[in-house]
Amino acid sequence: MEKKEVVVVGAGPAGLAAAIEAAKAGAKVLVVDLNMKPGGQLFKQIHKFFGSSAHHAGTRGIDIGSELLEEAEKNGVEIWLNSTVIGLFPGNKVAIENGATGTEKKLVTVKAEEIIVATGASENVVRFKGWTTPGVMGAGAAQTMINVHHVKPGRRAVMLGSGNVGLIVSYQMMQAGIDVAALVEAAPKIGGYAVHAAKIRRAGVPIYTGHTIVEVCPGADGTVGKVVIAEVGSDFKPVPGTEQTIEADLVTIATGLKPVTELLRLMKCRLEFDGLFGGYVPLHNKRMETSVKNIFAAGDATGVEEASTALEEGRLAGISAAEALGYIVRSDAESEREIIWKRLDALRMGPFGERRMIEKNKILDEFNGKVGTPVPEFQEV
Repeated sequence: MEKKEVVVVGAGPAGLAAAIEAAKAGAKVLVVDLNMKPGGQLFKQIHKFFGSSAHHAGTRGIDIGSELLEEAEKNGVEIWLNSTVIGLFPGNKVAIENGATGTEKKLVTVKAEEIIVATGASENVVRFKGWTTPGVMGAGAAQTMINVHHVKPGRRAVMLGSGNVGLIVSYQMMQAGIDVAALVEAAPKIGGYAVHAAKIRRAGVPIYTGHTIVEVCPGADGTVGKVVIAEVGSDFKPVPGTEQTIEADLVTIATGLKPVTELLRLMKCRLEFDGLFGGYVPLHNKRMETSVKNIFAAGDATGVEEASTALEEGRLAGISAAEALGYIVRSDAESEREIIWKRLDALRMGPFGERRMIEKNKILDEFNGKVGTPVPEFQEV
């Protein structure tokens, strides 16, 4: 059995940020990711980030990812790619299907002193007639094909969902030469930032608010041929007689994300449902430690937000793991966490973020009884 001081599950923005902070403090860190390339969502994001200089404003996601990788390597972080964590077990044992060597995958058990779960989020699906037709996919899948693999998933697309993901991916499909025939949104108004929606509208893409997809009709080759949309009533059910048909060979779905929490469930971390954050999320304290001692969580696994937020939560988890190992004294760790939490609160301000700040503080309140109080008794593993 191998031994590591810190094992980070997930090499996205939260996982890499956590690994960097722990390694900078002196910890020996292993990051495990099932993808062939680290960086998570960052390497699909060719658009420039918003916010302040502290949050890489004006920098493209792919460049932020490269900076994180360079810093991780400089600080001696070990990364196993093409590897899957298939289980967490009592005693902080991590079962890993290791494919990092490029040879046949081998099952390896690693004993970790601290575990940071940064598994991100997965896409929601919407079921309509024909939803399993080839050519219907998540917006993230289309974004990966275009921005990572440089493959066009179709020629003419209909996007379902007008949140930031739907708006940004629609524009990126257009940049790749795909004709976006329509963007469909069941809500009465667009869900994402107006600046993203304006780019879509200026390009002449119609946005059908108060509509949904009711059917995808296969073409002669069995793939997407036509898309039938219709208005929805106040109950969000299609209104008969309002159907219209759009010619398309691609349907992309951007109807939200949900936190990936299976590993946290295996460790019996306490989870609570919070619709604003996408589903069941782990309760945690300000150190990002869950209800199980030495198990931390960060990024979209704690509730779906932005990459900038994931980076900050990763930093919190990495600092806290290093503190638990004795590499950082408590006063220094508390000082660093206070600075990061102020940045997090700033990120969660404004019309899109204020409710998230309130909800995140409710999660902290429920965990601690009161924000800032000592960590309650842990469930021993």
